Amino acid sequence: MVRQDAGFAIGVDLGTSNTVAVLRWPDGRTRPLLFDGQPIMPSGVFLDAAGRLHVGRDAQRLAQADPASYEPNPKRRVDEPAILLGDREVPTAELLGALLRAVAQAAVEAVGFLPPAVLTYPATWGARRREVLAAAVGRAGWPPADPLATPTSMSFGALGHTLLVPEPVAAARYFADVLRRPVPVGSAIAVFDFGGGTLDIAMVRNEGADQAGRSRFAVIGSGGVGELGGLDLDAALVGHLGTLVATTSPQVWQRLTQPETTTQWRDRRQFWDDVRGTKEMLSRASAAPVAVPGVDQALHLTRDELERLITPLLRRGVAEAAGVISRAGLVPQQLAGLFLVGGSSRVPLVARLLHAELGIAPTVLEQPELPVAEGALAELAVVTGALPAGTATPPTGAAPPLGAAPPLGAAPPVGAAPPVGAVPPLGAVPPMVAGATVRGAPVAAGMSPPMPTSVPPAAGPKRSLLGRPKMFLTVLGVALALVGVVATAVFYLTRDRYADLAFQPFEEIGRVKTTDEGSALFGTEITGDRAYLAYEREDGRLEVIAVKASTAEVLWRERTDSTSDQWRGILGAQHNAVAVLASESREADLRDLIVLDPTNGRKLWSRGVRGDDSILFFEQVVVLVDRTAGQLIGLNVRTGQQKWSLPNPKDEDGTTGTAVYRVSTAEGLAGPGTRWGNPRDQYRGEEQRIVQIGADRSARVIDSRTGSVLRSSRSVADLDDHVVAHDGRLYVAPNDYGYRLVTYDLDTMGEPKSLYTADDKQRRVEALEPCGQDRVCLLERANADAKTTELVAVSADENVSTWRKSAPAAESIVSIGEHTLIRTSGSEYQSTVFDPDGTQLLARKGNGVRVDGGNLLLFDEDPSDYPTDVGVAGIPLNSKKRIELGRLSGVRSSSCSWNTAVIVCATRAEFVFLRFVEA
Repeated sequence: MVRQDAGFAIGVDLGTSNTVAVLRWPDGRTRPLLFDGQPIMPSGVFLDAAGRLHVGRDAQRLAQADPASYEPNPKRRVDEPAILLGDREVPTAELLGALLRAVAQAAVEAVGFLPPAVLTYPATWGARRREVLAAAVGRAGWPPADPLATPTSMSFGALGHTLLVPEPVAAARYFADVLRRPVPVGSAIAVFDFGGGTLDIAMVRNEGADQAGRSRFAVIGSGGVGELGGLDLDAALVGHLGTLVATTSPQVWQRLTQPETTTQWRDRRQFWDDVRGTKEMLSRASAAPVAVPGVDQALHLTRDELERLITPLLRRGVAEAAGVISRAGLVPQQLAGLFLVGGSSRVPLVARLLHAELGIAPTVLEQPELPVAEGALAELAVVTGALPAGTATPPTGAAPPLGAAPPLGAAPPVGAAPPVGAVPPLGAVPPMVAGATVRGAPVAAGMSPPMPTSVPPAAGPKRSLLGRPKMFLTVLGVALALVGVVATAVFYLTRDRYADLAFQPFEEIGRVKTTDEGSALFGTEITGDRAYLAYEREDGRLEVIAVKASTAEVLWRERTDSTSDQWRGILGAQHNAVAVLASESREADLRDLIVLDPTNGRKLWSRGVRGDDSILFFEQVVVLVDRTAGQLIGLNVRTGQQKWSLPNPKDEDGTTGTAVYRVSTAEGLAGPGTRWGNPRDQYRGEEQRIVQIGADRSARVIDSRTGSVLRSSRSVADLDDHVVAHDGRLYVAPNDYGYRLVTYDLDTMGEPKSLYTADDKQRRVEALEPCGQDRVCLLERANADAKTTELVAVSADENVSTWRKSAPAAESIVSIGEHTLIRTSGSEYQSTVFDPDGTQLLARKGNGVRVDGGNLLLFDEDPSDYPTDVGVAGIPLNSKKRIELGRLSGVRSSSCSWNTAVIVCATRAEFVFLRFVEA
């Protein structure tokens, strides 16, 4: 068995570029595990000709001879089921498992067995990615990991399992427990995890003490820049050096950028390694040399050059940090700390820019790679005490006795294991002794047995539990602890996760003027703390302005280089692209789609699209529904280059009509929304799938990044049916009387499950929208009579009851976290909110919009394109208290956008920024 009771523990940070593990001794001492004498192991994996996987520095060395068989960053490809190495596809979980197996072997060599382990993962990872990680744990031979368990739910049962913990939670524990920085209950810290491959940012709040008396940390907001890490800083340096080398030695530079021979590939890798070393040296010195293979004299770089090159990249990260803080409903001054972790955070400019932008001094360590792994150890309390009678305890550092079977989950004993840095060939299993049994079943030699869940006790006389008072008390204590855990879990899961915002009367922050008196078509868009403003100029061009929302500071202004008789305005805004779209009078006419760089407003690319084309923006890809060509096209969001195309399904007449839906999440629908209820920040996150309904009634689940058809099914929906793709499920309600609502699992697209059938054959659906986790809401009415409209809430969870409420003349549904808002038209608008159980919380005159999952803004007038005065109130759903914010004077209310603290609206010739939540 794993020697859980020996008091050892290991925390592992499986990073995109590097892996770190920290070992804890029974007396509480910690030190990093060493791999080839170093505390950091590169996360690369190499597959040799014999099918053996090598990891770390061994993998890097072998890759010099065969780069095609090497994957430097398998974690970055966690969404892919397999990765091509050489001529073989290897499951991604197998590559990650190889890294974990090497960690296990290092631990066994250090203490003789694999201690209880805690493995961290990014806070933005959903269940599917955690399942890949759990599979990697199993392939490495570790005790099983539950991908759906949380630290709270595992705290009293983690021994015997591998515990999975969000990386920012581990960092917060290090900040509070090791650095002893105060994080009062209810306060939060921001964790800025800047690694080699990615930037992850999270807000972590102290939720109070758990049953063990430790602070319970929870992630309350997360974000990041998936394509920003130390590798991208290296690439900026390489690009700069390329401009110097290509001028004097173009052939050398061509060999470095387009290697053909093994020697050239080796030179290229060496060059990138030297550039990385130069970058690290410039963190400590003002100047550093960099050798270029093929050039006799080394080039020299200064810290000023480095900072000039990487500042635009880092500003993206700083802007994202401000956005994550803002989306959590906080301002930097409210934070208990800003903690920098990850190797790339040691670049001095990172802390300087964060300090200058956010106004708080970050905490950064000399070895920022270690805190996540060491902080994860706090999730496993130090366990001391005697082993069961008759169990021998090996001395510290000693290996198990020769010939003894290795402990469950441990790497094989020295002498039986592969060399350091290598793991068994693909498909190989540890040798088993012929005739051995597991769970009573015989196991033939060479066969892989089922994983035992426990070790049977030694034979002896049976005794009742009451006859063993120590065991009875232990069981009683565990039972009471479990009761406490369950009670806490029920409280945590049922309480409102969204606190009341501290609404205040409008306080003007500033105004941004236009530069054209004859301007028209005003539009705004807010994502995080970045606002984008747009208006038409008299010359037919669209002017776009980027503004820091919390201060109304103008960051840049740019005008389009093309003109249009009319502009639709800002189509979408995210951290790496801003899109604007022209408008044409006829669907067949081409109009300009223009994508701008959010850092400076310069045009990245443009493309002509037709008026009937649909456009969906994702973090990496723009999906264009090209109805003329009858296909979907995936375009790189930064370059506009086509990444993939996919023909639309055809019906028997050859028709290629289609409807495409983005898969939404409950989390996305709990942040700031548009006036229609769509998420303002819907472009980021793990969920990157779309669902396409074809003219042949088929449904296809498609990965927007690659165009791959993940699943498909026949006879699902007509193009005019009501369809929602939400939280991993597809909901379909036919556009017909006496309808039946069914749902499909997007991961399988198997047989549909019937959720609800109209009890009156004269009733039909008028609207279908998601309204919480695993739940949709319908507006249905009889014979198109608005007075008969009812709101029906239906859950995919069979344990949650369907409920219905009368909603005469209701026209639209908006999700407010787990609450549901309906808007009613007529002589005046009314907004009504129901809680998850169908209890009416409030009914108010006006047009309600979502601020977050627990708060809304209420406009007393319907949105208008013409300047008017509009009264606005803030309503927290917990208290249901209406707080008057004041009147927006002379604003085009249809142009307004908001985050959780600031609203911006266009007036006749300027934009006004107002704060409505206490700073």
